[in-house]
Amino acid sequence: MLGPIFQREHGSVQPHIPLGPFQLRLPFIHYRFELPDYIQGLMMCAVCLGIIPILQEYLGMPFEVAITIVILNGFLYLWHSHLGDPVVPGWITPAIPLLLLWLKTFPEGVERMHALIAFEMELGIVAFFLGATGLAKRFVAVVPDALKAGILLGAGIAAVRLVFETGGKYFAKYPWTISISIGFAFYILFSNHFKSIRNRHALLRYLSDLGLLPALVLAVFVAPLVGELPWPDIQWGFTVPQFATLFHEWTPFSERIGFPSFALFADCFPLVMATYVVLFGELIQAEALIDEAREFRHGDENVHYNASRNNIICGLRNMFMSVFGPDLSMCGPLWAAMQVVTCERYKHGRKAMDSLFGGVASFRLGTFTGYFLMPIVTLVKPILPIALSLTMLVQGYVAVRIGILKARTFNDLGVAGIVGAVLISRGAGYAFGVGIILCILIYGRDFFRNWGTYDRARDPVFNTQAQAEIDAAEELAGKSKAAAE
Repeated sequence: MLGPIFQREHGSVQPHIPLGPFQLRLPFIHYRFELPDYIQGLMMCAVCLGIIPILQEYLGMPFEVAITIVILNGFLYLWHSHLGDPVVPGWITPAIPLLLLWLKTFPEGVERMHALIAFEMELGIVAFFLGATGLAKRFVAVVPDALKAGILLGAGIAAVRLVFETGGKYFAKYPWTISISIGFAFYILFSNHFKSIRNRHALLRYLSDLGLLPALVLAVFVAPLVGELPWPDIQWGFTVPQFATLFHEWTPFSERIGFPSFALFADCFPLVMATYVVLFGELIQAEALIDEAREFRHGDENVHYNASRNNIICGLRNMFMSVFGPDLSMCGPLWAAMQVVTCERYKHGRKAMDSLFGGVASFRLGTFTGYFLMPIVTLVKPILPIALSLTMLVQGYVAVRIGILKARTFNDLGVAGIVGAVLISRGAGYAFGVGIILCILIYGRDFFRNWGTYDRARDPVFNTQAQAEIDAAEELAGKSKAAAE
């Protein structure tokens, strides 16, 4: 009988079973079960359920089928930690608004389902291929920073637009709940004042570590108090997944749906490429978080991030979901907020968290368990539109911020603004075309430069603007000095 073998020597790799490019780890055998992370996962499953209103609105799915999609996706989340990828996986959140804008160009029903199936399957194939061949980094390296910035900028604005569009189903219906909840969320996530006081009290630190959850709990009470949503009708029992209904009515194997045409795969290719740029940005973020956490532990665990393996797993997940449970949230490499929380606990030493694999696996086991617990599901069911709105607004804020920082020069910012606007108004295909033409016209031969190490001192627009600002500052300083004398 197998017993625990998760004990490891200082500085070695966590025990596992070699399996090709993967490292197979089994619960309770190859890693220590981390109860704090599991409990946090139980609570944070509420955020994952936030995609249900979108599945209902855009695909016409009944709630029972939509939650089955969430459960199936939740099972695939477990693949990462158990196949050697030390991350908390999640949605490709910045790309969701872009996907929704594209799907809106198709009539609701079979045509829209075909479009989603083709997109998700092609995204999975691209991610798998680039991961298996190791070409992922090369692909992203040739994409100009201006184009990357434009994609992220457009995605962020599209996320905010989704919530605030006139006559929509979010802010137009729940203005008070969304305003109060997002204000609270932004305060604990981004406020300089909160950052200055969070370390003074353990409760505030814990509140900050929970990400969006405190704002969602606040929404549970605010929504009925302002009359925008009913109080939760708590039910006891367990969720019963509707796998048969999902398979026979909502997958390409059903008579009603069938497989999409080849033309749709060609049509969605620009959006797939734009989504992959977003996906790869999350890979870089995951690597940075894990490297930082490892250094805090002084190398007591030999844990490293393999972007190619992550690509392969993400590719397999997206291909799987495209045929067994087409999903609008897509299968992404990272839930950044919870990766940060897990890595912060990992930094406190081996007593706090023996292995990073144990932390991320226990968290995702917690979210997977939470989907089946009716008290949790029914508690948050009324405020699922609020959960999605908060997710989109926070993601919009972060995407715009990162998109601006991706731009290395003023020229990059100008191109990014155009690309972002075209992306929202005309889609990924037009955005890529406009962005490439602008980069060629503005940068000329520098279009093929090494975008990661480009020296902005070579950019004449940046130099002109920077020098003008320096001259203006010196002139102002001179006037102030003269006035003082």
